[in-house]
Amino acid sequence: MSTTFGDLLRTHRVRSALTQEELAAGSGVSVRAISDMERGRAKGPQRRTVEALAVVLGLDGAELRALLDTAKAGRMRHQVTAAPWALPPDVPDLTGRDEELRLLTAAATAGRQTEVVVVHGPPGAGKTTIAVHLAYRLAEQFPDGCLFVDLRGMDARPVPPGEVMHKVLRTLGVADERVPSREDERAELYRAELRSRSTALVLDNAADEAQVRPLLATGSGSLVLITSRQTLGGLEAGTRLALDVLSRKESVRLLGAIAGEHRVAAERSAAERVAELCGHLPLALRIAGNRLASRPRWTLGHLAEQLGDESRRLTALTSGDLRVRAAFLMSYQQLGPTTALVFRRMSLVPGGDVGPDLVAMAAGVDPLVAEETLEDLVDASLVETSGTAGRYVFHDLVRVFARERLVADESAAVVDEARWRTIDWLLSEARSSARMFGPDAGPEDQDRAGAWLRRETGHWIGALRLAHAAERHRTVLDVATAMHWYSDQRGDGALWHEVFRCGVDAARALGSRRDEAVQLNFLCWTLSVLLDEQEAALVVHHEALAAAVDSGDAAEQAWAVYYRSAVERRQGRLEESREFAERAVAAFEAAGDPVAAQFALSNLGIVLHQFGRYAESAEVHRRCVAFHRARVARRPEGHDREAVALNLLRLAANLTALRDWDAARVACEEALELARATGARHTEADTLVQLGAALHAQGDAAGAAARLREAVAMTDELRTTALVGMLILLGTVLDDLGETEGSRAYRLRALDICDRSQTVATRSLGAGLRRAMETPSTVRSDGHA
Repeated sequence: MSTTFGDLLRTHRVRSALTQEELAAGSGVSVRAISDMERGRAKGPQRRTVEALAVVLGLDGAELRALLDTAKAGRMRHQVTAAPWALPPDVPDLTGRDEELRLLTAAATAGRQTEVVVVHGPPGAGKTTIAVHLAYRLAEQFPDGCLFVDLRGMDARPVPPGEVMHKVLRTLGVADERVPSREDERAELYRAELRSRSTALVLDNAADEAQVRPLLATGSGSLVLITSRQTLGGLEAGTRLALDVLSRKESVRLLGAIAGEHRVAAERSAAERVAELCGHLPLALRIAGNRLASRPRWTLGHLAEQLGDESRRLTALTSGDLRVRAAFLMSYQQLGPTTALVFRRMSLVPGGDVGPDLVAMAAGVDPLVAEETLEDLVDASLVETSGTAGRYVFHDLVRVFARERLVADESAAVVDEARWRTIDWLLSEARSSARMFGPDAGPEDQDRAGAWLRRETGHWIGALRLAHAAERHRTVLDVATAMHWYSDQRGDGALWHEVFRCGVDAARALGSRRDEAVQLNFLCWTLSVLLDEQEAALVVHHEALAAAVDSGDAAEQAWAVYYRSAVERRQGRLEESREFAERAVAAFEAAGDPVAAQFALSNLGIVLHQFGRYAESAEVHRRCVAFHRARVARRPEGHDREAVALNLLRLAANLTALRDWDAARVACEEALELARATGARHTEADTLVQLGAALHAQGDAAGAAARLREAVAMTDELRTTALVGMLILLGTVLDDLGETEGSRAYRLRALDICDRSQTVATRSLGAGLRRAMETPSTVRSDGHA
């Protein structure tokens, strides 16, 4: 019997007194590969592998030639005997794929003659790993063979179907001389051999449908499991599985399985950060885990710091022959010129999910071409569809790779022009859309503009940041100024704080004290009304008033006084608030701005309400309602409908306090209709609460609970104080309905929000709520705890 390569390798290793692990460490060849060689599973390794082993073993001359010749002979030797087991090694630490394996197992054992299953997904998602693991799990159900073929779909020349048939036939024991040279005859033999067998055939890394379709032969209770980066949408398959990334918990588990659970447990937050920077992609996580395992003195925090540098991230995600960049590059190299251009330029957009119009602007192509190309990129698993129809999104690591290709494949001048063309377009659209919410805009314009601003928030705020960093002050100021009316009822405090802070910076850079006063007033409103940061708002108020006085702008001075009244009221200084409210009304009237005077008058009504002067407050709000209704009658499409809704809401609060429940309910219902018609979501939520309070007072606890649940569902936690009030009132209503568990759950949620809040007022509210939960108390029917 001739000496095999495995025998010879083992002899030299034992003679050198080396373990397999020591030989692996010195040569760079994995322990598993050395084990496969010595056991005869790998009979003919490549020359470079043999040479690497020989260096560690100290072989040269005749011994080296003998080892090389034996390996070459192993590579040339044909296997013509039946080999029904031809799977690559299983991965012992497969993590986080229980549901996917359950789905695939159910499909594979459905009892049909041949089940065709397609597993597709992005590079590095673990398609091959899960396919091989499934084949091992189900091996006993396929007694005639579990076969694996790498179709090399990402190569310049994927394996032709005829070659695959030849390989499968040889593996099944068909002698070479029996395999026809003509492909049609070979296909007949292939189908005939599989027809009576029960086999599991894993066709890995398929290029397209044309490569796979001839290989779908019918067997007896057989399985064909296909993996591909392409979706293979034209293929008839019984089951399709789009393999996604892992969850945060699963990602950390995989890191622990590879790098050591004790290390992950000791640095849990750093492990979660590493998982996040790996985009929860199994390949990236495996590489990160391997790097940690091979560097036992590294901390997870150190690796997280490396990965945190986007310019180095893909380089850091390299371990031996595992490289995230290489996995992406194979798919990128398959793209045509236009598709590759769209892929690169999509990395220029500053936000998250994106539509074809914005991609078309960045790429300089027609929107229809952009849409078709994005669908091609989805099929190639380089781009994902988002949760919104017609929108697309990058995986985080793919975005990093696309930016690398942008720098590598295009000139800096071309990239810069495309970047600023995209930014300028976004800011122009944002500015014109925001202006649709001014006093003279129509509802149809607002619907279109509002939909665009909500949909593209991440992009236009990202563009504003870039323009701010590039010191494009006039553009930044114009956008911030345009956002004023839109911000009144839409978006959240954090967003508007950033927008108006950028506006302040731009106005100061331009040396315009008047514009500075405008932006500071907007910022004061945001801090006071949306963020409940009254002390910070007071500081900004003084800056705004000083800038308004310096510029001689009477209107901005009046607005500064108006916002000061709101700040004082929210801090409980009602007498000071009333004084500033009255001053604001007079200042706006003197400045010849009757609309602004009505806003100030409405604010005065709020102060009177808090004084407990409900009848006076109600009369003030009736005057405001009448004023804005008269304007609506003259110009129905203007901004006054929102003002009517807001003042009706405030009127309803007074009527509730006066126990005029029917009138309060009628006012709420009209306010609710107007708020919904104008998209004033804050007013809509607050009106639902007031309506709930009125219904509760009239004995309709079920109707009150329904309204309050609607309000809670549409209110963001950034409106902390408002949301906490809703939750407390809802808890009280549920108590009346006997739903004590639900009541406690809502109160606990309110308490959690208070505990996490950064504002003194909300934390104080939380302390009161905690005491109330410990000592049962009542909640007033006007909705105030």
